[in-house]
Amino acid sequence: MRLRALLDTDALGLKLLGGEEELDRTVRGVMTTDLRDPSRYLSGGELVLTGLAWRRDAGDSEPFVRILVQAGVAALAAGEAELGDVPEDLVLACARHRLPLFVVHESVAFAKVTEHVVRQVSGERAGDLAAVVDRHRRMMTAGPAGGGPDVVLDLLGSDLDLRAWLLSPAGRLIAGPKVGGPALPAATCGRLAAEHLAAGRTGRRGPHRVTLGGTTYSLFPIRGGARSAQAAREVRETVLSDWLLAVEADAGDWPEERLDLLQGVTQLIAVERDRRDAARTVRRRLAQEVLELVQTGAPPAEIAARLRVAAPVLLPGLGTAPHWQVVVARVEWDGSGGGGGPVAQALLEEILVDPNATGPEPSDRIAVAHTGDEAIALVPLPAVPAEHDGPAASGILADILLEAVRAPLSAGLDDDGRLTLGVSAAVHSAEGLRGALEEARHARRVAAARPGRVCAAGHQELASHVLLLPFVPDDVRRAFTARLLDPLRDYDRRHRAELIPTLEAFLDCDGSWTRCATRLHLHVNTLRYRVGRIEQLTGRDLSRLEDKLDFFLALRMS
Repeated sequence: MRLRALLDTDALGLKLLGGEEELDRTVRGVMTTDLRDPSRYLSGGELVLTGLAWRRDAGDSEPFVRILVQAGVAALAAGEAELGDVPEDLVLACARHRLPLFVVHESVAFAKVTEHVVRQVSGERAGDLAAVVDRHRRMMTAGPAGGGPDVVLDLLGSDLDLRAWLLSPAGRLIAGPKVGGPALPAATCGRLAAEHLAAGRTGRRGPHRVTLGGTTYSLFPIRGGARSAQAAREVRETVLSDWLLAVEADAGDWPEERLDLLQGVTQLIAVERDRRDAARTVRRRLAQEVLELVQTGAPPAEIAARLRVAAPVLLPGLGTAPHWQVVVARVEWDGSGGGGGPVAQALLEEILVDPNATGPEPSDRIAVAHTGDEAIALVPLPAVPAEHDGPAASGILADILLEAVRAPLSAGLDDDGRLTLGVSAAVHSAEGLRGALEEARHARRVAAARPGRVCAAGHQELASHVLLLPFVPDDVRRAFTARLLDPLRDYDRRHRAELIPTLEAFLDCDGSWTRCATRLHLHVNTLRYRVGRIEQLTGRDLSRLEDKLDFFLALRMS
């Protein structure tokens, strides 16, 4: 398509700021970026859309425009949403380099311009294949008729005979074809994500080809415009945020028309990703509000009120208030001044997902905030009904989480980055959130002391020895005590039992059944029943020295 065709499309509402004599240039594609140097992702002929987040002062416009011209782009379109009017220094730089410059009104989404260009370019270059792209676009439209990326992948199979899967940077299967053979194994998903991240760190332009088990896959990155504006500008950080389209084929044998079509499909999937990211805004805001209340020492009643607002958003239809778990993450780069919070936030939003669930929506059951270099996730867990006396569901376990993401993310972090994770125990009230946050932070510090690019530690590893260290805050001590004794106190209150006194006496008698039963004036069988109930409620074993010591410390600190 020609550039002047963009001005003839009233729905786009584009205004030309310079370069009228160049409007007969041909547009071969479209790219949204806020990178200071996007040259590695440009192949020539693109309409480049930018929100101007790369511009810090007037001196940035000249080198940015020079990079675009050297890459052979067709034109630049700048959005008004970030800075308002397009800066004069950018207008002058484009005029010097004869680069056409459009302005995108703040009411027009970049996704709308992208969809229009993809449809037009596909129509001119691929003939009847443009109908495939248009069908994909319509199937991805939100609403009852939309099917999301799963339907796009099914249409790739039915119209182009291509099997493809959409993966997260941690190797989670987001979408895949519902027909056409067995599902992609989890191990293969992880290997493909690792290969994609490793290739991305080299700066090589996709698609990347890799052969696993005799099958060749072509790997296409999925980059969302909204994420580009939020993430740090270096490729080592943005690569950790890219989705991945893995196609079971060798793209090295493809004609240019088919490559163009697949690039168009990736841009349409990026629109779905931007929609998903926009939908997370409410959850991020809720997490930020709760985090600020917890860290500033707000009254528990105020925190509880905010949690009651968050619960139906995160777990719609849940009848009772959930338990909560806290996960803390930090991404650090060698020689970096910090600021890895947004990258850690994006990673937590991708990896804190049920590994047995597919599709983007299951990841929306968490809320992640970031502050400085740290990202903090508030994870709701369904509450255990009152009539059940067993311990609450364990929720996220650090070792399982680590096993799922270590291999692919280590490839993305290469030899100059680290991701460390800390996981708290589940808490059932606002009073426990501050302790859970500190517990998760301490667990992350334990993980940071270990070797490896990706490390995690859970609350279980703070159960005993950390409490003996003098620098541990009181909140962590209270969280530890509550986790062991609160189930027993609740049971005593509901059933008028005496589990706490029984536990104290049992420990004072060094675990002697006879002496303890005599002291409490109980039959030994009754004592055995009570001790069994204590073990059932807490998940501990009073025949183990470690568990006896933990109970002893909890009772002394309570």
